[in-house]
Amino acid sequence: MSSDEQIILDTERWLEKAVIGLNLCPFAKAVHVKKQVRYRVSDARNIDVLIEHLIKELELLSDADPGKIEMTLLIHPHVLGDFLAYNDFLEIADSVLEELNLNGIFQIASFHPQYQFEGSKPDDIDNYTNRSPYPTLHLLREDSIDKAVEAFPDADVIVDRNIATLRSMGHAGWKKLWE
Repeated sequence: MSSDEQIILDTERWLEKAVIGLNLCPFAKAVHVKKQVRYRVSDARNIDVLIEHLIKELELLSDADPGKIEMTLLIHPHVLGDFLAYNDFLEIADSVLEELNLNGIFQIASFHPQYQFEGSKPDDIDNYTNRSPYPTLHLLREDSIDKAVEAFPDADVIVDRNIATLRSMGHAGWKKLWE
């Protein structure tokens, strides 16, 4: 198995066990089951190459039939391993959306192994709602988000519910999830 295949398997496992299994995102299961999630492992070793890969993925997603590719997980294990650098990069990623005139059509959600919400401590269990095995940019269609919010009118409670779920599990429960 190639390292890219292993990275995708690790990411799928995280999606199935944490995101879907803990219902952190009630919208993820349907696209996963329908195989509408595109997994792309970037071999980028610097930000410039990652930007090129981001542009290619946004263009591909823009041209793709949503019934075939609903979203992309752009996994970049070799660059932006430091969360603060990754977090700073998100502004660049958003500017790429604007430059491509895709702002309002797509949005980028962020996942990282060291994810940390502002004002939290690095070890706070709350941060684990956005912790993935590798730095990952989640490219989502705004239309799909709008439809999901219509189907789940209390979408605002998802974040609070996720934090409550992880707090009830604690670090021991999170660790057990991966055994």
